[in-house]
Amino acid sequence: MRAYFGRRYKLSASHRLHAEALSVEENQAAYGKCNNPHGHGHNYVLEVLTGGPVDEATGMVINLTALDEVMRTKVMERFDHANLNLDPLFVNRVPTTENLCRAVFGLLKDELPAGELEWVRVEETENNFFQCNSAE
Repeated sequence: MRAYFGRRYKLSASHRLHAEALSVEENQAAYGKCNNPHGHGHNYVLEVLTGGPVDEATGMVINLTALDEVMRTKVMERFDHANLNLDPLFVNRVPTTENLCRAVFGLLKDELPAGELEWVRVEETENNFFQCNSAE
């Protein structure tokens, strides 16, 4: 039987939504106030769901301490209180929350000590959230 374990994390980061391939007018139309040259920030909520068989010895899908360590080293230290536009993952990619979600999934998918990464969900505001099931 497959079981699931999810955990929530919080991070703060800034970004400017701007695509070099678009004109000033096209960027403004696409991103509105999020295209502010000075950028803006969010207090993101990241949710990570893992799944797999329950280990007979521990009774867990994944040890939450181990998951926390992977999140700390691969995601939190990299993105918390950072300007996403300056991260190498976003050099050729607009740091939308969709792309942040994809990036987090990609950073985690092969790093979990147990279980499989089912999905990553990023809440940008109380009204906007994004979910990624695979990092293509």
